[in-house]
Amino acid sequence: MKRLWVVLLALGWIAISSTVVFALDVKFSGEYSATGMYLDRSSFVKDASPLSGTSTAFYFQRLRVRTDFVVSPGLTLVTRFDAMERAWGAARSAPGTAQAADSAGTRAENENIAVDWAYLEYKSPVGVFSAGYMNDGSTGTVFGNSYGPKGRIKYSVGYGPARLNLAYTKEREASNMATNATTRVDLDNDKYGIEGVFTWKTGKAGMQINYYNYANSRAAAQPFKRQYLLFTPYVITKLGPVALQAEFNYLTGDDKYENNGITPDVKLQNYSGWMDATADFGLFYAGGSVAFVSGNDPATVDKNEGGIINGGRDWNPCLIMWNYDRTNWAGALTGWNGTQQDTAMANGWFAQLRGGVRPMDKLDIMASVSWAHADKTLSAQWESRDYGYEVDLTATYKITNNLSYMLGGGYLFTGDWYKGINIGGTNEIQNNFLVLNKLTLTF
Repeated sequence: MKRLWVVLLALGWIAISSTVVFALDVKFSGEYSATGMYLDRSSFVKDASPLSGTSTAFYFQRLRVRTDFVVSPGLTLVTRFDAMERAWGAARSAPGTAQAADSAGTRAENENIAVDWAYLEYKSPVGVFSAGYMNDGSTGTVFGNSYGPKGRIKYSVGYGPARLNLAYTKEREASNMATNATTRVDLDNDKYGIEGVFTWKTGKAGMQINYYNYANSRAAAQPFKRQYLLFTPYVITKLGPVALQAEFNYLTGDDKYENNGITPDVKLQNYSGWMDATADFGLFYAGGSVAFVSGNDPATVDKNEGGIINGGRDWNPCLIMWNYDRTNWAGALTGWNGTQQDTAMANGWFAQLRGGVRPMDKLDIMASVSWAHADKTLSAQWESRDYGYEVDLTATYKITNNLSYMLGGGYLFTGDWYKGINIGGTNEIQNNFLVLNKLTLTF
């Protein structure tokens, strides 16, 4: 009997000593924000009809939580969700299948909870591999970025100060499957990217090249396949107290029609760029930005010079003009003949001067003046290319290291661009202003 216990104990020790013990480390981070917004007018149109819009005032909020499951050193499952992204007391959005612009879920799902990220990251001896739903649409500086989670495979490897990044992104899947019964093939949208980055002590510079192969329009009445390259050189650096950023985007390609030569191919050629400088002297700071996004000339039917790339949802230079939060919650500001001020800068020139002061460690007051002008008109009879001027003033107080409160206001002197085709001078417009207060918690 004693021998039996010795054998059993020996077998038990062998089993215990040969078992791999997994110690799962979980890390949390995130942000909660609650915002109150007052918008004087929901439209630029000035007349006696409902087109002139009304004022609107409401509160909205969002909780964003990232969770990293560290399975073992170098191997991590990364997840992130957005929850309770809704206006206080407002009716829930109707259920649907269309994804929200910046989410893997629908707008209705984000009003409850929507998981945006779920991907594996493995830091191997030969580079970092990632696969799953993760961030897509961000390159270089914040200009031109439109974050949105997509299914991706990424690889990154560094050699001293240099780094090489490779990525494949499934932008749209339209193959025959249980949730998409179809007899068509090759209607997918795919993106392939390569990026080189060089880093030094005070900055970095890089070049990203993306190839887009979009076949979703092959199902249109006039079928075509859109294929293009997007070149994005950028630099971010600091020279003494001055922080500098610059980015340029050049898009070239074709819309290749597949209707036996009835419709000629369209040449794609879009441009955009941004330069930004901020000098920080501690108590006060000053800076400015210049941006450009090419517009499409309606007279050149065989070319597309604008409308594919833009300033991006993540770059919000003003409180009213081209501000994603304002558009997402209050809607686009409409003018005459289809004009509107919405999410991302397009078809125009933009310039901004700004300055700020920190009278105490916890308080930051900033003012800016911005000007915008259209690159192209929508027709030969257009009234003007002037988008207008905007004056913004914000004050941010840091209540604790993790909690801040912002109060801000913006006034837009609406430009005559929004009069559209103003034959007879009957299309009148109106200025607009907005007031915000926002509470933000980070953890």
